[in-house]
Amino acid sequence: MSTNLEMGIVGLPNVGKSTLFNAITKAGAEAANYPFCTIEPNVGVVDVPDERLTVLSKMFNSGRIVPAAMRFVDIAGLVKGASKGEGLGNKFLSHIREVDAICEVVRCFEDGNITHVEGSIDPVRDIEIINTELCLADMESIEKQLPKVEKLIKAHDKKAGEFKELLKKVNAALGEAIPARGQGLTEEQKASLYDAHLLTMKPVIYVANVAESEAADASANPYVQKLTEYVQKEGAQMVTISAKIEADIAEMEKAEAKEYLDMMGLKEAGLDRLIRAGFKLLGLQTFLTAGEMESRAWTINIGMKAPQAAGKIHTDFERGFIKAEIVSYKDLVACGSKAAARDKGLVRMEGKDYVMQDGDVVEFRFNV
Repeated sequence: MSTNLEMGIVGLPNVGKSTLFNAITKAGAEAANYPFCTIEPNVGVVDVPDERLTVLSKMFNSGRIVPAAMRFVDIAGLVKGASKGEGLGNKFLSHIREVDAICEVVRCFEDGNITHVEGSIDPVRDIEIINTELCLADMESIEKQLPKVEKLIKAHDKKAGEFKELLKKVNAALGEAIPARGQGLTEEQKASLYDAHLLTMKPVIYVANVAESEAADASANPYVQKLTEYVQKEGAQMVTISAKIEADIAEMEKAEAKEYLDMMGLKEAGLDRLIRAGFKLLGLQTFLTAGEMESRAWTINIGMKAPQAAGKIHTDFERGFIKAEIVSYKDLVACGSKAAARDKGLVRMEGKDYVMQDGDVVEFRFNV
């Protein structure tokens, strides 16, 4: 399992973060299917929903199905002053540094029994509190790096001067509480900042946590409206769910959960939508393998070539890569069998420069 599937769940106290994380861990994939079998208490692993595997399993009479999986990390709650070590601030910041993307839970429901830490419901204010703390942490990080950059300048490192100017520019915007990801940086600038490990560079999905009654349609919810406007301006992604519903269905059998979702007017669980949004955010896709032993989904980065994809199965496959026998899932299903797809010329032999596509059903040829 690649670590580029790790999302950190963050949020202020009493916004539903823990409820959502508990739902994730209860809905969790069986850890034994994955290399990281010992799951820490604050990590939940969930299957990526993929109906294609069920179809392939029947077609190939597979012994088991192994879906792709995603890791969610429950990050210690944040309060104002976290960047200065308030609350569990330092723990919060160190944990968030290790994840690849942030899943920020924002409260969009009223409940007199659950007090909001700020005394009122305001999703944009909540986001800005977290952004401010992350911006402050990044500013401190940049301040620590500048003396090292100065040394490189004195040693006549040509690129160090440009890097210093970039750091100063980013730092100034951070001082105005503008996260690095929202500063309009070029891809080249982002790449040069990679080793700076800026927290505000991490991509974000905002999760609008609404009451059960609004899970199917929260368009009239003024908090969701306000959050939607904010998210659109930032160009980020947003998923509207009810953490309470997710917690309830995590306790149910599959058939019962479907019945409950139907009753609530929902086509699918919010967690499934969140996982798909996470895949999109992280630039991920899956290719498929199928046979008598198993039908399995493998996670790769969009744009990855065939030999590197083969290496996800085993390093020998990449080292001794010869060809990849590929048929698209849609073509395979339309034909009804691999033999029929081959007869129609839809099974292709691809070489080392082939860029993998989502839903490719693959058999790798290799020689070690």
